[in-house]
Amino acid sequence: MASSVGRRRQSAAAPSIKDATHAISGPARDGLILFTIAVAAGLVLYTITAAREWIVPHLAQTLGLGWAPVVLWTASVAIALRHNRRLVVSYWRRWITGAVAVALAAGVLSTVVPSDGPFEDTGLGGLWGLQVGGTPPVLAAAKLLAIALLAPALLWPRSIGPFYYRGIRQAYFALRAGWRVLWMAGAYVVHQLDRFDGKMRDVARRRKEEAETRSQAQGGAGPPAEDGAGPESSAWNQSQPGMIPTWDPVEPAARIAAPANSPSAADSAPSGKQNSSAWQLPPVDLLAPPDTHHAPASALQQMARLVETTLGDHGVRVEVTDIKAGPRIVQFGLVPGWVSKKSGDSKDGGEPGERSRVKVQSILTREKDMALALKTPYLRMEAPVPGEALVGLEVPNPSPSKVHLREVMETPGFSGMASKGGLPIAIGQDTGGGAVALDLAALPHILIAGSTGAGKSVMINSIVASFLLTNAPDQLRILMIDPKRVELTPFNGIPHLICPVIVNADEANGSLQGLIREMMRRYKLMEEMGTRNIDGYNSRSKEKMPYLVLIVDELADLMMVGGFDIEQNLVRLAQLGRATGIHLVLATQRPSVNVVTGLLKANIAARAAFAVASQVDSRVILDAVGAEKLMGKGDMLLLHKESPKPRRVQGTLVYDQEIEQIVEFWLNQKGPPVPAISLEEEEEEAGPDGPDIDAHMLETARELAARNPDLTPSYLERRLKIGGRKADQIMEVLGEEGFI
Repeated sequence: MASSVGRRRQSAAAPSIKDATHAISGPARDGLILFTIAVAAGLVLYTITAAREWIVPHLAQTLGLGWAPVVLWTASVAIALRHNRRLVVSYWRRWITGAVAVALAAGVLSTVVPSDGPFEDTGLGGLWGLQVGGTPPVLAAAKLLAIALLAPALLWPRSIGPFYYRGIRQAYFALRAGWRVLWMAGAYVVHQLDRFDGKMRDVARRRKEEAETRSQAQGGAGPPAEDGAGPESSAWNQSQPGMIPTWDPVEPAARIAAPANSPSAADSAPSGKQNSSAWQLPPVDLLAPPDTHHAPASALQQMARLVETTLGDHGVRVEVTDIKAGPRIVQFGLVPGWVSKKSGDSKDGGEPGERSRVKVQSILTREKDMALALKTPYLRMEAPVPGEALVGLEVPNPSPSKVHLREVMETPGFSGMASKGGLPIAIGQDTGGGAVALDLAALPHILIAGSTGAGKSVMINSIVASFLLTNAPDQLRILMIDPKRVELTPFNGIPHLICPVIVNADEANGSLQGLIREMMRRYKLMEEMGTRNIDGYNSRSKEKMPYLVLIVDELADLMMVGGFDIEQNLVRLAQLGRATGIHLVLATQRPSVNVVTGLLKANIAARAAFAVASQVDSRVILDAVGAEKLMGKGDMLLLHKESPKPRRVQGTLVYDQEIEQIVEFWLNQKGPPVPAISLEEEEEEAGPDGPDIDAHMLETARELAARNPDLTPSYLERRLKIGGRKADQIMEVLGEEGFI
């Protein structure tokens, strides 16, 4: 009662707005109403203007035509929140699905881009739709498909996730089955083409034999030349595979008679470089033509299936995806397959369908089983193949072929090295049939080792032939040491040699010391010129320095005779010779630690290992095993600074007839005189009263003799840094004084 009375009093005390309006006079009230209407109209007009100038363009740029589904979804959420909030909470997955559908709609609209208008840059979906879809259409389709597939899987993982998994699994098995069908069909087609090719070759051979028979019956000179090649096209007459080609000795003399600057001589240069020397380089036609390498695809496919079957029988699933056929080796690229996990391998007890990769070690342990299945002892595995995710299996080629020197020298890689003015050498071909050529000036030294008959001497002949076919005597000088007396002596007389081939091991140390003196003389000339290497000196000086290459055919004999002195001289040349253009080519058939010492290996990074007897010898050469599994006859493992792992290469083959004709070419050619390089020690001037020996030097020699009863002149040369003549004089004085 009291409260109602209070309210009546309060309402009576406070006048209402209506009473205040009635209290205003008529004209004032009309003016207030008009003012209110004007303000409201202004606000409406401002809102419309802002919507047209800012809100509408901004909304169009942001959402485009996607504003319709966005507004519809937002209004639906607002109405649901206003009337029944539990509806939004209970069915939140469906509301999120609706939002995903709105985003997909905007993405689809963004793929439609009109040529002009406000949507020219963003498409009909606006900026938001551009993020979901956009261009190019392929990327937009991928993004939309990913959203459409991932959103339901994330919202309903238990019901939709297994469905997706089963679908992906079935698609994988379908693709795998289709791939196998295509593979078998391709293998069948290749096999049929191989058979057809073989039949065509048989028909061509029979026709050729019939033509030869008719020609001989008619008294002709022989079968017509194929492909327009007459008897004058090459000095080598084609012969049967595996036979040494016959040689026409008249051809080289005719070629030497041609002038050095004639076009024919320039065209026949093997290296492709412009010869600035007055000497003429031998033509590449002096070498045997290459043989055609043909490995039947059907046999290789059969071997690949045999490898898969053999490993599969032992529970190791693999797939042969890559086959590289070289001249003597075929490399199969194995990809480890998938196997089902056992029940104890996973935490949940091993659900069906879980798989894991086959371990690489399980493939490597089956090496003997594969060797038995392939019926070959020469099997080598490499895991992984450098640069590829494959396990390499190397087996002998069922149809081996030879690698001729000319085949490698005519490749662009070899010609590019020769055109730069280096010392290119033709090594051979790798397991894929690719040519392998190296620049000795960049190596800068190479060590060749292997057992007897493995191919060391043939490789040395290939290296020398590469030098003689690409470098003139004023560009390259060679010093050869051949204790065996039969391998390098055929090169005697060529103008490249500094002196005749050294066959006495006792004289080798003096030649090495003379080479060291030549190296120090070159360093002094480069110091005076202000250059750092031979290339910089030759670019500034008028008198060019030729490269110097030391070739030793049997290093073990030198180490037996000279021992420590030979090793020290070779190490010093290997350490300091590169800048002066001095390079070493060392070969030995006894790769032991006494011959190939650690100090020598540390300075010779490039090594070629032929077949050896044990893993110990392989480790001495390459610091790794593998050379004991080589086949011999030019099969080697090549290691240099550009290859982190040994690379298998089939070496080039050079016939004795080729070497004889190259040597004859240089012997019959008379060119300008080449600068003399003396390896002899310079005569030292003696005083009028005897040898000029320093008292301090003689006292030091006495101390050395007191500590070392077996003092030698070479030891004095190294310790006192004197020449051989003065060391002999000091030895005579020490002998007279009784010190030795």
